[in-house]
Amino acid sequence: MDSRDWDDRYAASELVWGTAPNQWVVRELTGHAPGHALDLAAGEGRNAIWLAARGWEVTGLDFSAVALERAERLTADLPDEVADRLTWRHGDARALEAPAAGYDLVLIAYLQLPAGDRRTALRRAARALAPGGTLLVVGHDLSNLTEGVGGPQDPAVLFTPEDVLADLADLGLHTVRAERVHRTVGGEPGHGGGGGVAVDALVRLERPAD
Repeated sequence: MDSRDWDDRYAASELVWGTAPNQWVVRELTGHAPGHALDLAAGEGRNAIWLAARGWEVTGLDFSAVALERAERLTADLPDEVADRLTWRHGDARALEAPAAGYDLVLIAYLQLPAGDRRTALRRAARALAPGGTLLVVGHDLSNLTEGVGGPQDPAVLFTPEDVLADLADLGLHTVRAERVHRTVGGEPGHGGGGGVAVDALVRLERPAD
């Protein structure tokens, strides 16, 4: 799907993904010392807003202008001290240009791309990390096609934890976690299906501190 396809999808319904943060983002980042974060493919901003509420300075980037309009509207309803920590940018994760200082956290949640594009986006994300920074990647696992519910049904845009590690193998990152995780789906917004268990790929990596 290109940016216009995603604009159409977001325009067709109110809050495609809902407002609650992803459960794996919550599990992995609760208690993490806040810093500067980048949420790639931020969508309507649910994860970025959750991070900002916990003290992070967050840049949310997405290539859907409609999604970012939704994120800005949600931001307007937040307390000033949270809203002031959020910045929304229109752009493509595959063409990310990170600031020289880098980010303490780069989050990629459910960015489902063909393998070549995924590798490009992941490597740009990894290079955007500051020393000691964390890269958290969550997405629909390839095994979800046969063992789970919801999510894209095109194997070309699904991936495994092993795929992520292979994409980033030469960049010197430390693997904290690389696993398949099971998420209960109860007709959740945006994920399809009327209930069941979805299989996600979760990879958490860290750039060594200088």
